[in-house]
Amino acid sequence: QVQLAESGGGSVQAGGSLRLSCAASGMIVTDYCMVWFRQAPGKEREGVAAFGSIGGPTYRDSVKGRFTLSKDPAKNTLYLEINSLMPDDTGTYYCAAVRGRAYSCSFRFPPSEPDYWGQGTQVAVSA
Repeated sequence: QVQLAESGGGSVQAGGSLRLSCAASGMIVTDYCMVWFRQAPGKEREGVAAFGSIGGPTYRDSVKGRFTLSKDPAKNTLYLEINSLMPDDTGTYYCAAVRGRAYSCSFRFPPSEPDYWGQGTQVAVSA
């Protein structure tokens, strides 16, 4: 049974940093397209960063330079380092896995694309 468990969210002031984690079980993160989605209050869920089996991570323009996506194969865990947090970063962050797209991974996948989701972790940024 595949499970994705996010952690690391919290309430921070603008300019602060957080490190989100996504611990996977029942699957191997390096074999999947792994995507972090974000859902701001009242808005649709959107992908912000993705990491496939080849190449490096890719990012939505609005988070480039501030978000860093990495994975630790030994821990089977995905990380999202978020720096220079802004109020617009507020929302629920979800880790998702897309089967069969490890070599064509994209943060642009719609929310209908992933096969597995975590429960989400809340990030609240105050001005």
